[in-house]
Amino acid sequence: MRLNSYLVALAVPLVVKAVTFGPVGSLEIVNLDIDPDDYPRPAVLANGTFPGPTLVGKKGDRFTINVTNSLNDPRMLQATSIVRLGFHWHGIFQNGTNFADGAAMVNQCPIVPNASFVYNFTAQDQVGTYWYHSHYSTQYCDGLRGAMVIYDPEDPYLLEYDVDDESTIITLADWIHVASPTPMNSNDSLSTLVNGLGRTIQNEVTLNTLTPLSVIDVIPGQRYRFRVIGLSCDAPFNFTIHNHTMTIIETDGQYTTPLVVDSLWVYAGQRYSIIVTANQPVDNYWVRADPLGSRGFAGFDNGRNSAILRYKGAPDVEPSSTGISTLPLNEDDLRALFVEPVPGKHELGGADIVVPIVQTWHEDHQVFDINNVTYASPSVPVLLQILNGATPKDLMPQGSVYSLKANSSVELQIHGISKGGPHPYHLHGHSFWVIKNADSDVYNWVNPPKRDVVSTGLDGNLTVIRFFTDNAGPWFLHCHIDWHIELGLAIVFAEDVEHTAEHLEPIPQSFKDLCPAYSAFNPDEALLNVTEAHP
Repeated sequence: MRLNSYLVALAVPLVVKAVTFGPVGSLEIVNLDIDPDDYPRPAVLANGTFPGPTLVGKKGDRFTINVTNSLNDPRMLQATSIVRLGFHWHGIFQNGTNFADGAAMVNQCPIVPNASFVYNFTAQDQVGTYWYHSHYSTQYCDGLRGAMVIYDPEDPYLLEYDVDDESTIITLADWIHVASPTPMNSNDSLSTLVNGLGRTIQNEVTLNTLTPLSVIDVIPGQRYRFRVIGLSCDAPFNFTIHNHTMTIIETDGQYTTPLVVDSLWVYAGQRYSIIVTANQPVDNYWVRADPLGSRGFAGFDNGRNSAILRYKGAPDVEPSSTGISTLPLNEDDLRALFVEPVPGKHELGGADIVVPIVQTWHEDHQVFDINNVTYASPSVPVLLQILNGATPKDLMPQGSVYSLKANSSVELQIHGISKGGPHPYHLHGHSFWVIKNADSDVYNWVNPPKRDVVSTGLDGNLTVIRFFTDNAGPWFLHCHIDWHIELGLAIVFAEDVEHTAEHLEPIPQSFKDLCPAYSAFNPDEALLNVTEAHP
C-alpha cells in the first residue's frame, strides 16, 4: 500500500503492516492519502496505517491509550471520538468507565484537532476478539479502525491450536473511493480489503489491477486460531477458506461450543474465532470475503474480495483453488460454552422490560426511524446530562432515550426491514443472549450464544435478544452500518440513571475539558452552557 501525506509531512512511520501495542500506548490520528487497492484517496488513520495498530492485552489488564487528534485535511471530518480502542473500543463493557466508551455525544464530546484524550479502563474479566474505531459521524469509513485482542491465560481451547498471535488476525473491511461526508448514495463499497489489501473493480483502475493481496502463511500440520474481525462500515462478508473447514469457538468475545463450518457471514462489527488445521497438500488456497451483492460488488474476478492462504513451501503464485460451501454456518447451531441462565421468564415477552424496536424508512425525507423517532445527536452528551442532574424524562434527544431500571431483564424485539438491510445491531455496554435469530423460528432459552452484534434480517423477520441491567450509564444501541446512524437508526439506553455518578470511577479532568474545547471549536454547536461534569 502506498502512503502519501497531505498538506504537511507527518512524523508518523509510514508502514504497510500494522504493529501491535498495549495495554499502554498512544494513537495519533492523522490524514494521509493511501491506495490499498491501487486507487488513491484521502484517509483518516491511526498511527498512519490501515488497519490501525492492533491493541493487545491479557485478561485483567488496565488499558491506558492516549489518543491525539492530528487531523488537518479540510476534505475530511476533523473531530474524532473513539470508544474501545482509542475511540470506541467495540465490545468492551466499560463497566464503571462509561466516559471511556467513546460514542460522540452519547458518552463524550469529540476530541478536537491538536488535542488529546487518555482512555483509561479495565476490561475486567473480558477476553477474546474486539476492535476499535472512530465513533464520530461516519469517520471510521475513512479508515479509522483496527483490531483489539485480549488473550486468556485460561483459554479452554488452548490445547486445540498451536498458533494465536498477530499473524492469525484476519480483518475484513469494505473500502469506498470517496470521503465519508459525501451523499449516502455514494457509499457503495468498491473493494474488500483483507488485512488492509485488496483489488477493486476493473473499471475503477485500468492499470496495474493486480495489486498485491494479503498472504496468510501457514505451516503444514499446524493448527491456527484465526480471529476474523468484521471492520466493515457497511457490507457483510461471506467468509471461506478453500478446501478447509473452520471450527468456531468464539463469537464477539464469548466462547462457544465447537461448531464446524466451511463458510460464515460476518456482519459489520462481528468477530469470530475459528480453528483451522493446515492439513491440505502444500499449495496456495483462496481466502474469500464476498460482500452481499446489495451492499457491495460481489465476485472474485481478477482476485477481488480475496486473500491467499499460503503453505510453507508453496510457490509465490496466486491460487487456482475452487470451492463450493457445503457446510455454511446456521446461527441457530451456535451454543454458549459456559451457560448462563437467560434472565427473565423463558417465554416471549417474559422479561422485566420489553422494548419493541420497529425500524421504518421514510422515502420523502430519506431517513430511518426507530419507534417513530429519527435519532439525531444531542448538543450535550447524554452522560454529561446525567452527571449534571437531568432526570430520565428530561434526557435528550427526546424520544430516543429509553430509561432502564437497575437489575432488570430486558428483552428487545427487533423487527427487520429490507430497506438498506439486513441491519446489524450493536449494543454498547453489554453482550446479549441471542434468543431468536432473524430468519429463524427457533427460540433458544437453554444455551443461547452471547454476542454484541446481531443481524436483524429483512421485512417480516423478528430478532429477540435479552440482556441484564448491571452497568449504569448511557449505552448506544444502533445499526452498525455507519451511514445508517447518521440517517437515524439508533437509540440510547439510560441505565440506572439515579446511580450512574456513583457507579463511575473518578472522572478525569481531561474528560471535563472535552466539551469546552469542542464548543470553542464548533461555535455553532450550542452546548446549552453545560460543559462540565459536576461532582
